[in-house]
Amino acid sequence: MTRSSLTQLEARDSFIPRHIGPSESEQAAMLSTLGYASRTALIDAVVPANIRRKDKLDLGQFFEPLPEQAALAKLRALASQNKVMKTMIGQGYYGTHTPAVILRNIFENPAWYTAYTPYQPEISQGRLEAILNFQQMITDLTGMGIANASMLDEGTAAAEAMTLIQRVGKSQSKVFYVADDVLPQTREVIETRAAPLGIEVRTVAAGEVDNLADACFGVLLQYPGVNGEVRDYAAAVEKLHAAGAMVVVAADLLALTVLAAPGEWGADVVVGNSQRFGVPLGFGGPHAGYMATRDEYKRSMPGRLVGVTVDAQGNQAYRLALQTREQHIRREKATSNICTAQVLLAVMAGMYAVYHGPRGLQRIAQRVHRYTGILAASLGQLGYQLANATFFDTLTVKTERAAELHATAVENGVNLRKIDAGHVGVSLDETTTREDIELLVKIFGNGAHIDIEALDAAAADAFPAQLARTSDYLTHPTFNRYHAEHEMLRYLRSLADKDLALDRTMIPLGSCTMKLNATSEMIPVTWPEFSNVHPFAPEDQTVGYREMIGQLEQMLCAATGYAAVSLQPNAGSQGEYAGLLVIKKYHESRGEGHRNICLIPSSAHGTNPASASMVGMQVVVTACDANGNVDLDDLKKKAEQHSKNLACVMVTYPSTHGVFEEGIAELCEVVHAHGGQVYIDGANMNAMVGVAAPGAIGGDVSHLNLHKTFCIPHGGGGPGVGPIGVGAHLAKFLPNQRSTGYTRSEDGIGAVSAAAYGSASILPISWMYIAMMGAEGLTAATEVAILNANYIAKRLAPHYPVLYTGHDGLVAHECIIDLRPLQDQTGISNEDVAKRLMDFGFHAPTMSFPVPGTLMIEPTESESKAELDRFIEAMITIHAEIAKVERGEYDRMDNPLKGAPHTAEVVTADDWKHTYSREVAAFPVASLRKKKYWPPVGRADNVYGDRNLFCGCAPIEDYE
Repeated sequence: MTRSSLTQLEARDSFIPRHIGPSESEQAAMLSTLGYASRTALIDAVVPANIRRKDKLDLGQFFEPLPEQAALAKLRALASQNKVMKTMIGQGYYGTHTPAVILRNIFENPAWYTAYTPYQPEISQGRLEAILNFQQMITDLTGMGIANASMLDEGTAAAEAMTLIQRVGKSQSKVFYVADDVLPQTREVIETRAAPLGIEVRTVAAGEVDNLADACFGVLLQYPGVNGEVRDYAAAVEKLHAAGAMVVVAADLLALTVLAAPGEWGADVVVGNSQRFGVPLGFGGPHAGYMATRDEYKRSMPGRLVGVTVDAQGNQAYRLALQTREQHIRREKATSNICTAQVLLAVMAGMYAVYHGPRGLQRIAQRVHRYTGILAASLGQLGYQLANATFFDTLTVKTERAAELHATAVENGVNLRKIDAGHVGVSLDETTTREDIELLVKIFGNGAHIDIEALDAAAADAFPAQLARTSDYLTHPTFNRYHAEHEMLRYLRSLADKDLALDRTMIPLGSCTMKLNATSEMIPVTWPEFSNVHPFAPEDQTVGYREMIGQLEQMLCAATGYAAVSLQPNAGSQGEYAGLLVIKKYHESRGEGHRNICLIPSSAHGTNPASASMVGMQVVVTACDANGNVDLDDLKKKAEQHSKNLACVMVTYPSTHGVFEEGIAELCEVVHAHGGQVYIDGANMNAMVGVAAPGAIGGDVSHLNLHKTFCIPHGGGGPGVGPIGVGAHLAKFLPNQRSTGYTRSEDGIGAVSAAAYGSASILPISWMYIAMMGAEGLTAATEVAILNANYIAKRLAPHYPVLYTGHDGLVAHECIIDLRPLQDQTGISNEDVAKRLMDFGFHAPTMSFPVPGTLMIEPTESESKAELDRFIEAMITIHAEIAKVERGEYDRMDNPLKGAPHTAEVVTADDWKHTYSREVAAFPVASLRKKKYWPPVGRADNVYGDRNLFCGCAPIEDYE
């Protein structure tokens, strides 16, 4: 046995080869196929010399990679600096119990958290059903006609609702009123969104909503209010409607199990947060916001919508409905830039309702309300007065001892809400116990005791009798069947078994970077020190959180070449929005607020023009040349034409076409010469880390997708994180959240998300990834991602044309294969290929983006050569099937591609009408006989689903 040195033995604990799929020998074999002697030689050929890093990636203390256990220990030390207190702050965030069966089988289960957005419905039936449950839960509890698949948080949901009612309403007014008891963070997000659109946000006292002096197009109400008051708005809403205004209500879901639904007293849109339905506090996120509206507005509602349709055999199937609303279609005319959701968290919240059922949820609400009533009575006996005469779970206590009470509470491990010198807020929740009530009485009463039983006997509901809920909700069998854990466990397993996620197969989606979400990265998310911290907890209780966040910001600065990073945007779309607002604020600070032209190449992701429109910029599209590159001549012409008003250019790098464009540096110079800023979309950062940096090649702003390059899981379509990096001259304009005391810079823009640090609880994932990879590992990951993409492109090139390439026929991290010539010859479309791949157990590549009729493939660095070869074999086999169609051996309409995907039911049916064999349908390659995924439904009928739009659980009669 060869003796190894201690250094060599220690190196074998490295995480790097765990993350990077191909071994050194496999990489050598792939390089040989490509004709390169080393990875370095390949990268030299792919990446233009003028944008290459001159020095190694400098990660400071994280330069050297940490073994998994060492990284966990280092992060644990940071987490231990946080103080986990009993939180009674409320203000939209509450303590909750995540049922263990949901924690283990959804939140901690890669079958759920590694799934992609369900754009391919046939292999997403499990999570689509779970989202449908969420939609039905929201519809039932709010009393509205339809709900979407979730929003990013309550603040952004309210802002989207504001623009929704402006679009669909008849009022010509630009005034939007916000009641004075709306959550402060929600109001701030609304103000941020309203300003660029010319909407005037005004405040109205909650008790005076029915006495507005001026016309408005809408009003936002909080139900119950932030200070606890439960108001009857029915008459006010009727009066507002008569005046031509519409009403948005931000409602607490748990309260709606005992309070009348807003839809029952006239709300036009209802928004809120589902966090208290089993989703941890997580320092502010991620949580699934929600939006529900009247049925007549469903085609104007932002975000995603799951609907019911039928498959090719006439069986029920689920799919994303009304997909033509996506930004890829409407671009600068899109009404929202949201292209994601909070699916994983929506699934958890929906399953919380499934697990507890209507009676269980009502018991939780009644218990919370009873405890609140007992506390209110106790405080009355102690001589305190309440500012709110009605309440559900929140009390606002009048006192001259506010500072003293807060100090005493903290000494006893409790956080109360800080309001002002004369008031203290207390919010109770599902986690509240008798002991907590007794402790609160001691805190407020200097050691006083109470008789809980006596107070319980005298307690009555503390909200108006006419607001007591009398209507039924969650009557569907799904919400009344799975209350035993055994049943719930099997239900969750049955849904997961229907889906394809990264725990089963490669998901080769171009632009979406579906890479390994390592278990060691995921573990810290559930640590109490990260998951059970309120976003508005005092700073001395969140030292570890903020230090971890600061370190991650520095890591991302090093990777991007920017001077500063904000982690507040909680999705890539929100990062785009924030980055453009920063550019806008920069121009205004220089007396050039008139600069409003945003140049965007025709190949850009659809959220780019949508985001530009939302900040009040005018989009000017620039052309791309025959090779897919930005047409520099056209860009120069339009930059010159709009020189006086040029605000910025938005460009994706490497390009959306999967190529390192050599003209990027010149593009930046041109825009800067005309006074504009350069926004480099960081969607493709997985091809740059350690090799190049957007901030070093001329970029002024970039958003990153931590759910892509930096390993936060996609979660079936969310959570995401979309931080922005900026140059030094823009750093002072990064987002604040002044309403909650977070002021990064006095010159900064307002809040773009409901929490200061966005989806803070999942940031440890990216911290762990970078710490375990170090500079060496991150650079290697980029290089292998490029190697894997070129290996696939090379192997598939004899069968499918690769649409865009750089020097020597090389691509960056992804490649586009062109199906249009084959479709012209055979009638087989890229959709047919996508569906046929399901029979091989693969998720399809990205369809028809950025070029219709193509497939965009991105393997990432995490896939082994064996998995790449399995995918290549599937694609070559499919090409052979297409060739049979071309030769007439298969019928143009009755062939394995047009019939795909093939379910077990179809293949085993007595009646087989196809001209091709069952064996070809089910087992097109021999390896599938040993390991086979069966799509649960046949091809979904998209047209039927949109014409017969139905977006809830099946009617009860379907179960009877």
